[in-house]
Amino acid sequence: MLEYIVTDALDGERIDRAAADGFGLTRSAVARQIAEGTLTVNGRPARKSDRVRTGDVLQCEPSEPAQLDAAPEDIPLDIVYEDDDLLVVNKPQGMVVHPASGSPSGTLVNALLAHCGDSLSGINGVIRPGIVHRIDKDTSGLLVVAKSDRAHLSLSEQIKAHSVTREYLALVNGRVREDSFTIQKPIGRSPKDRKKMAVVPGGRDAVTHVTVERRYRGYTLVACRLETGRTHQIRVHMQSVGHSVVGDPVYGIKKERFSLNGQLLHARLLGFVHPVTGTYMEFSAPLPAYFSQVLDKLEQE
Repeated sequence: MLEYIVTDALDGERIDRAAADGFGLTRSAVARQIAEGTLTVNGRPARKSDRVRTGDVLQCEPSEPAQLDAAPEDIPLDIVYEDDDLLVVNKPQGMVVHPASGSPSGTLVNALLAHCGDSLSGINGVIRPGIVHRIDKDTSGLLVVAKSDRAHLSLSEQIKAHSVTREYLALVNGRVREDSFTIQKPIGRSPKDRKKMAVVPGGRDAVTHVTVERRYRGYTLVACRLETGRTHQIRVHMQSVGHSVVGDPVYGIKKERFSLNGQLLHARLLGFVHPVTGTYMEFSAPLPAYFSQVLDKLEQE
C-alpha cells in the first residue's frame, strides 16, 4: 500500500494529476486505479471528478511499479541548520527538489539520501522522502526537510494553517509605484496552456504581500511574503500586476537585458515552530552571487 499526503503545492488539483505526481505513476496507471476502486482519498474510493486539498491522504495498491527511483548521490548541500528532527537547506538555482520525468537524478532528494541515509520521513514515499514543501528549480533559497514522520506532519499542518513565514526577494520588471500592497487573486491551471499557472476565476485563493525594497531604472527589488503557497504564486501574481520577475522563462518578458539561467527569485526567510521543542525558529539566506551581481550593475547606474 502506497500513501501520499497532499502538499500545499497540489491543493485544488485534479485527483489524477495529484496521484500521478505523488506516487510517481503514469496518468494511465492512476486512471486504472480509479476505475478499479483501488485509489482512495481519506479512506473512500476516488472519483474522476475529485480535486484534492492540502492534507488529504491518498492511498493505492499500485498495479505497476513506480516509474522513478531515488538513489543517494554525493552532491554538496548548503545546510543552514540541522538537528535530529529536521534540517533547513539553502537550495541553489538549477537544482530540482525531487526526481521527476526529465530529472531522474541530481536532485535535492538524491543529495539528502546521501547525507541523511534512512533518517528522512517516509510520508511522501520513496520519491520525496523528507520533502514538506518545494520551490521551483530555478528559484534559490530556503527549504525545511523533515527527518521524522512526526516532524513532517507538524510542519505540513503549519503550512496548511499559513503560519509558516516564507519571504522571497524578487527583482521585477518596471518601476513599482506603491511602497507596499497585497495581491489577492485566485490561481489555477491556465486554460490556454495546461503547463502554466494563471490567475483564473474559480482558482485556489492566493495571497501575496509585497513590499518595495529598492527602485532602479526600469526595475524594482521587492520582498514577497506568502500567505498561501500556490504553484508559481509569486511569478504569476507579479506578472498579473504588470511586473514579471526578471529572468522568468515562463511568465517573464521575451527579451531580457541580463544573461540569466532563470528567474531572479530567492527564498531568503523561513520561519516555523519546531515540531518537537515548540520553539519558533527563523532562518535567512544571503542572495546568490548572480543575483547580487545584477543588483550591483543597477546600483552603478
